[in-house]
Amino acid sequence: MISAINKIKPSWVVHEQIQAFCTTRLGGVSKTPFASLNLGLNAGDDSETVLQNRSILRSNLPNEPIWLKQIHGIAVSTPATRGLQVDGPFEADAAVTNIPNEVLAILTADCMPVLFASKSGVVIGAAHAGWRGLSGGVLERTIQEMIALSPGLSPKEIVAWMGPAIGPTAFEVGEDVLKAFSGQDQSPLSKAFTPILERPGKYLANLYLLARERLQLAGIEQISGGDFCTFNDPKNFFSYRRDKETGRFASLIWISSDI
Repeated sequence: MISAINKIKPSWVVHEQIQAFCTTRLGGVSKTPFASLNLGLNAGDDSETVLQNRSILRSNLPNEPIWLKQIHGIAVSTPATRGLQVDGPFEADAAVTNIPNEVLAILTADCMPVLFASKSGVVIGAAHAGWRGLSGGVLERTIQEMIALSPGLSPKEIVAWMGPAIGPTAFEVGEDVLKAFSGQDQSPLSKAFTPILERPGKYLANLYLLARERLQLAGIEQISGGDFCTFNDPKNFFSYRRDKETGRFASLIWISSDI
């Protein structure tokens, strides 16, 4: 649910050390069309204003978030790869860590943010899953890198939360998107793509259903979220598909050392 301080808490049951939330578009200083808590530096907003917004966010966190340069790919930033680069942003569409108080962050405005946590609370992950990353395997890669940080960890010991994304009544796509998922099981695929009868070759796609299917195939059993539609909720969310020129909100997760 959306709290009074403009945060969305994941609807999941995790270890008490796991802290996570998703911002809304409310509570910042940006002006229209980026009003008001735009956290994206590359969205066209004034950079100083965005940095003010990030400072507001930082007051709710144990550390500055690990910001990624998201390119709709499947690369995963890890503690080891980050150690090879002096400063961010790190070019990747997902990140994992087992280091307490290291804050993972995903920026979105229609694409799906997916947060992961091991039930033991020792390793976490965050992924940017638009249709390109989702079809390419960014969720599976994130799970693999979590397991690499915690040898012996089973996917069944990982829980996932699907954050706010464009919903199934608003995400119109073409044949190219359908073909990108053509290797997926056909039964869920047919449910995830609803033909638009008056527009041949166009479909309404269900990102949440596509992600859930891939998470389940990867071995994850506890999956929550999928309750929002960024496109149809302009009060709370930025939506690139709806507005074109717009801001970005963030989904964040960390392992707290204070608990």
